[in-house]
Amino acid sequence: MSAEPEVLNQDFTLGYTYTRSTGPVVGRFLTELRNRKVVGIKGSDGKVIVPPVEYDPVTADELSEFVDVADTGVVKSWSWVKHPRPKHLIQKPFAWALIQLDGADTTMMHMVSVDDESAMSTGMKVKVRWADETKGFIDDMAYFVAADSNDVAAPVEAVADLAQIEGIECPIYLDYNFTAGASTSRFLTEIKNGKIVGQKCPECSNVYVPPRGSCAACGVATTEEVECVDKATVESFTIVHIPIPGHPVKPPYIIANLIADGSNISFLHLLSECVNEEIHIGQRVQAKWRPQEEWTYAMDNILYWKPIDEPDVAPELIGKVNPSEGK
Repeated sequence: MSAEPEVLNQDFTLGYTYTRSTGPVVGRFLTELRNRKVVGIKGSDGKVIVPPVEYDPVTADELSEFVDVADTGVVKSWSWVKHPRPKHLIQKPFAWALIQLDGADTTMMHMVSVDDESAMSTGMKVKVRWADETKGFIDDMAYFVAADSNDVAAPVEAVADLAQIEGIECPIYLDYNFTAGASTSRFLTEIKNGKIVGQKCPECSNVYVPPRGSCAACGVATTEEVECVDKATVESFTIVHIPIPGHPVKPPYIIANLIADGSNISFLHLLSECVNEEIHIGQRVQAKWRPQEEWTYAMDNILYWKPIDEPDVAPELIGKVNPSEGK
């Protein structure tokens, strides 16, 4: 086996961009926020819930009786944030607080902007600082301020005939640093050289690509390295109609579970240069590599896999034979 690989780490942003429907209750709440108004909903026990919920917490029945509440309220509890994160809407120390709006019986969590921690207290009166431009989202309530604060948005005339909001974009992003272990570092180092390597379990002989450092079935370390060729068999697949930002493969495309020749545990990757309707289990495919000068420590050195003119592998033999060896 080769010498210990360099330990690799990389900053990543995991992003999930999607649009969700709001329904009549959340849609009404957001529509009113766009007009700088706050509404709650009345439950079976007479309590006014803000933000409004679709179903009664007591009876689980649908709720529909909306109630106007004030954009002022009382701080019930709070926690001070000394060091705001880059995506916080307030880029100075602030408080997260549970605030009971006047006319509501429940609390909602939001930010309170004050000069320093000594200005925060449980029971203090606060009011909404509306965003200068409201769009129908929770951050139309930019933050709360002390009730006697002069920090207010410029007055804007409400527009009552705007259509009710029925859907909103809700992207989620997570910034993190990934440090690869020895097995992953070895795999990434080799794929930077245009090679696909896995590791073999000493007990059950399963070969993992990419390697995991241990066998999921036996729970023992996998130290024997296996070099695989850049051909594979389709174990399963699905057709996807969502684009991958910045990727040359355009939808509809196929994501498949592939078993690389020389291994028997599948991994996910893209299929392209194919007729989607003709892809099938047992089909033989080969890697389409990026130009060598673009290779780095990443699985996307392989742009995608494409069908090749080789006999199918029978479904019952997938992962049990190595087509590259003619077995």
